[in-house]
Amino acid sequence: MTTTRSKRWNGNIESLKADYLTGVITQMDTYGDRVQFALVTSGNGPRYQLTNSAGKKMAFDGNHHLHHPEEAEFAPGNSTGVFTLEQIKLAKVGGLKPARTMSTGTVKRASTTRAPSAATRAKDLVDSEKYEYFKANRSTLPDTIGEHSTEITAMMRAGMSAEQAFGEVLKKYF
Repeated sequence: MTTTRSKRWNGNIESLKADYLTGVITQMDTYGDRVQFALVTSGNGPRYQLTNSAGKKMAFDGNHHLHHPEEAEFAPGNSTGVFTLEQIKLAKVGGLKPARTMSTGTVKRASTTRAPSAATRAKDLVDSEKYEYFKANRSTLPDTIGEHSTEITAMMRAGMSAEQAFGEVLKKYF
């Protein structure tokens, strides 16, 4: 008789093996730049869900095969926070700081990432503002607006607001 056993993963990304993270990075390069891991796992590693810049989600099992998640599998409390591709690459090479055990036996959590550079913070701010504007106005935007994402990003980095950048692209192409 065979049984499937699952256990609750501790959620520490630094505990994942480099081979497993290589598979996650491969899927992220193809399907989405943000990842969230399920805390309940079985097999090679935790199940994970990728999210692309349009907010579309795809789930994978511990063997990096497509997975149809249960309704609450990636709900708060059942999953980690969201990690970027850069954070996963950093974890693979051991760049994330592990948790340290204090002499009292309690665990002191170290910062999970290095402080991002000013350029990284600016890029993240532009990406989040662009995504928030897109999410709020999705119903009024053309289906093919995503084809102009890099142009919108460039305009926002040059100082335009998300609303202005989307407006310019709409005037120019639609």
